[in-house]
Amino acid sequence: MQARPFDVITVTLNPAIDRTLTIPGFAVGKVNRVEQTRDMAGGKGVNVASALADFGFRVAVTGFLGRDNAASFETLFERKGIADHFVRINGSTRIGLKIVDPAQQQTTDINFPGLNASAKDFDSVMDRIAELASGKPGWVVISGSLPPGMPVETYGKLVASVKAMGWNAVVDTSGEPLGHAVAAGPSVVKPNIHELEDLAGHPLSSQPEILEAARQMLAQGVTLVAVSMGEKGALFVTKDELLTAKPPLVEVSGTVGAGDAMVAGIVASHLRGHSLPACARLATAFSLALLTCGQNDAILREEAVNPWLDRVTIH
Repeated sequence: MQARPFDVITVTLNPAIDRTLTIPGFAVGKVNRVEQTRDMAGGKGVNVASALADFGFRVAVTGFLGRDNAASFETLFERKGIADHFVRINGSTRIGLKIVDPAQQQTTDINFPGLNASAKDFDSVMDRIAELASGKPGWVVISGSLPPGMPVETYGKLVASVKAMGWNAVVDTSGEPLGHAVAAGPSVVKPNIHELEDLAGHPLSSQPEILEAARQMLAQGVTLVAVSMGEKGALFVTKDELLTAKPPLVEVSGTVGAGDAMVAGIVASHLRGHSLPACARLATAFSLALLTCGQNDAILREEAVNPWLDRVTIH
């Protein structure tokens, strides 16, 4: 493998081909008619890589891909100029069904478990990260669920390894894997409000409660906690600063990938040396650009993102 300097490496251990079914007025237990269908190579880290490559950064991707249906991912990476360092394993990458109801502005996810990867496969991913993480330290984004059978401590091990290389780790996952990752002290964690509640073990019904849960992460070595809260915006918390980024009311075309776009915006902002208010503004603008185009082959270049910057309220 010929190494080159990268700004960002994204790690997706459980990618998916996102099959989006558009069903206006979707109803459980009834006959539903599909208005539109679309397949896209996805997975949280893949989505982050796609957005950052659009924005002009040098991006490499790794994780696990099934040999039997890797073509759609390979096509995406070639088109976006993303360096493909995924480890191929036997079988097919899972299909993730997303039922989008534009009438009710709701998305229903049906996620399959994914491929079974061995400890040897994981060691191969770790080796690729180590080889890619050369030159000036950059950012490693670790996001999404774990494949079946992989230990819940996996992301904690990944974070520790990334930190030992002198790179910054960003984590976007949930449940026990999130807890172990946070304990390893990544630079940035981006839970949504439900994931934060799950980690806290109780509902978080007020800003002081959300803030307390975020500060518990900071106490474990996290530098920035960004809690996404849907139309209420996002809370950005560091040791010394606290602010909320509130988006304007917009017509949402689809919510698929909005959290991944926010992660991409956070990383882009850090790479540019932004202040926390500027980071919160850019991260929210990334999400807005995706929300309003519905990820119909979303191209998150500056001309798509920047018009939203002045429409984000920071307080």
